[in-house]
Amino acid sequence: MTLTLPLVLVLGVIAWGVIKFLGVRLWVALALALFGFYLADTFLAPAIDSGTRSGVEIFSPSHD
Repeated sequence: MTLTLPLVLVLGVIAWGVIKFLGVRLWVALALALFGFYLADTFLAPAIDSGTRSGVEIFSPSHD
């Protein structure tokens, strides 16, 4: 049986845990999220996307 989770859901749960249990202030998390949105509009966005996909493929089972 294959279970798929959207990456945004996994990152959301991690972000919630960091804010809740590690005591990161909410404004810091919001500033980092805003930074991520601005970073998505730069020339680095394709490299970040490619790196994220490669990292996810390491943990994903192959469908050969």
